[in-house]
Amino acid sequence: QVQLLESGGDLVRAGGSLRLSCRASRLISVMNLMGWYRQAPGKQRELVAQISSDGVTNYADFVKGRFTISTDNAENTVWLQMNSLKADDTGVYYCNAELWGRAYWGQGTQVTVSS
Repeated sequence: QVQLLESGGDLVRAGGSLRLSCRASRLISVMNLMGWYRQAPGKQRELVAQISSDGVTNYADFVKGRFTISTDNAENTVWLQMNSLKADDTGVYYCNAELWGRAYWGQGTQVTVSS
């Protein structure tokens, strides 16, 4: 079992920045993938960014150049730095971990971007 706890969501104006954090109950260095997804009202959950155990990153086209995913193995934490936020970035952001073919999810943190 892996527990994930997100924090950092907030209300921010368009153009602003936020940093989300996700703390895992197990060593993230052993996870196959760590990532962030988001779900806007009335829409399906979608991938935002992922990072593999060897540090390879993958970003959705709509966040490339604005968001950065990173890890702190000593703290078992995954970060999502979000810059140049847009109203379309509004949603609940979920942390995801994949380990041995199983997916684990956090409870989500709300990000609201006002235009």
